[in-house]
Order: sequence, then C-alpha cells, then structure tokens
Amino acid sequence: MVHMNVRLVEAKNKKQVVKKKYLTASFFSCKIGKVIVMEEILKQTLLYDFYGELLTEHQKQVYEDVILNDYSLSEVAASLGISRQGVYDMVRRSSRLLEEYEAKLHLMERFVSLREKVGEIHKLAKEQAQDPKMAKIDEIASEILEEL
Repeated sequence: MVHMNVRLVEAKNKKQVVKKKYLTASFFSCKIGKVIVMEEILKQTLLYDFYGELLTEHQKQVYEDVILNDYSLSEVAASLGISRQGVYDMVRRSSRLLEEYEAKLHLMERFVSLREKVGEIHKLAKEQAQDPKMAKIDEIASEILEEL
C-alpha cells in the first residue's frame, strides 16, 4: 500500500504527458498502409511500362529485379557482382528518371484518365442496356477497357 501511495503522490507532483491515441484501430491503419504500398507499386509498374524502354539495359535489369520481381538489394547485388549500395542508387536513379519522363510527357496520367472515363461510359451504358444503342456503346466500352 505504501508503494502505491508514493506513486500517486509522485504522479501528482510531476507533469504528466498524456499520449493521445489515434481513433483508427490498428487493423484499419494496417490496411490503409497496405493500400498505399499497393498504389505505389502500381504507380512504379505503370511508369516502367510506359518509360522503361528509355532506361539502359543495366538499369532495366536492376529495376525489374528489385521493383517488379521483389528481390532484395542484397540478392541483386550478389547476382550482378556489385555493391548493395550500388543497387540502391541504381533503383533510385531509375525511379527518378521514370518520374521525370512522366512529368514531361504525362503518358501515364493520360492513360489513367482515359481508363477512368471509359469505365464511367461502360457503367452508364450498362445501366441503360435495354436501349440497343446503349448496349452497343457498352460493348464498345468493354472492348476498349480490355485493350487498356
């Protein structure tokens, strides 16, 4: 009992810092984190699809292994006979180049926008499928989405 009272007195005399907890449960914040990671992976993949051919063969090989094939920096370094830091630098440099190409050309941005617009056309046409013209529009929109 004495120890408990001492702790209470000490707590009253000291300023207590109360940490606020986030309202989001850890389960949801974990899911949000995974969604963000998936969006970043999708972005990197699209950038590579559009601009990957502009990289050198060596840059492509390293970028593909680390980003697309999910090999560790150490694994790629060992297989290519370069340092882990060299692999890291190559991936960062390649990512920066791909981002710069997108900033200048906007091909990925246009592609994503086009895909969203055709998806919206498909959705609206599907709702009005009883009309033969709308059914044809839905069919064409579906074909375009498959090609994209």
